[in-house]
Formats: sequence, C-alpha cells, structure tokens
Amino acid sequence: MVAFASDGEVRFIALLAVCVAGYTAFMQRQQVRAAVWPILEFDSSNGPIRFTLTNKGVGPAIIKHVILKVNDRSVKNWAEVLEKILGPGYDPGEESDMSGRVFAAGESMNVFTPHDAAQNPIAFDKSNPLWAKLDAGRGHITVEICYCSTLGECWTLRGGGMLHGKTTRTRHCPNRSDITFQQ
Repeated sequence: MVAFASDGEVRFIALLAVCVAGYTAFMQRQQVRAAVWPILEFDSSNGPIRFTLTNKGVGPAIIKHVILKVNDRSVKNWAEVLEKILGPGYDPGEESDMSGRVFAAGESMNVFTPHDAAQNPIAFDKSNPLWAKLDAGRGHITVEICYCSTLGECWTLRGGGMLHGKTTRTRHCPNRSDITFQQ
C-alpha cells in the first residue's frame, strides 16, 4: 500500500527544508567570517623606542583610516609627533606607511623607530636624555585605526598611550579629512 502526503504535510516539509537551508547558509557565513577576522594591535616598546602594528587575527586587515594623536591633538606625520614630544629639529627615523595597507594575518611591522643624530635607533638607556624624553612621550601617543575584513566588516582600534587597546565594531570607516594621519 502506497501512502501519499497531504498538501499540508508537503507544505510543512517544504518549509522545514527552507529553514534548514537558511540555517546552513547562516552557519557557513559565520564560519567564513571567523576564518577572515582580522585583529589589529598597536604597541610601543622602549628598547629601542619603536611603535609596532600587528595583525593578531586570522584574516587580512584592510586599513582604511588612521588618526594619530599626541596629547589628544591630531598630527599628520611622525615628524610632527617628534616635534610635539622633543621640540623642533629632530629627523623622524625609520617609518612605514599604515594608511591604505593590507596587513596579512600574523603580520607585524615597525611603523616608526626614531633615530638619534647618528641615524641609529635609540637604544634603552635611562641616562640618555633623548631616550628619557621619548620614553615618557610615547605614553602620550594614541592611535585610532579603522580597518575592514575582506567581507567588508569594519572595526576601529583605539590604543596607544597608557591605554590598553580597545576594538569596536563600526558600520564603515570615515573618509580622509584634515585629521587623517598621512603615513
């Protein structure tokens, strides 16, 4: 004997199949999001003095916008950072661009290492007045970096100074403006 399903049972099975397919698609999307999630960290060190940007996530970070501040005032480049910390007359040192870059998962880069008059990184030396000023000054440098994943999901990292970095999700990154860091 062959049994046939009623119209109501067929509709219920179809609805159930659509729900299962939707849930499966949702779970696959979550897995893809987790597989491309970037996590940026901005840090500084004092031996030698340097500033580092690292992607600790599992996916690339597409940097869209950077704001760097000294004592809560925006600066345009590392030369201006040094001028605010040390006064005029210091050459920047070794620097790398952050804006517009794509940081691979696990990538770390020194974005700025100030140099002394002999063009050497400033080594840890508490008796060196230049090192002491820079060591104290690095605590006044903060950064705001807006970056996105390859899926277009975006976050803003706020860190540096005496703050532990904090990342918050954002809908989109701001456009370039007068306060955008240029390196």
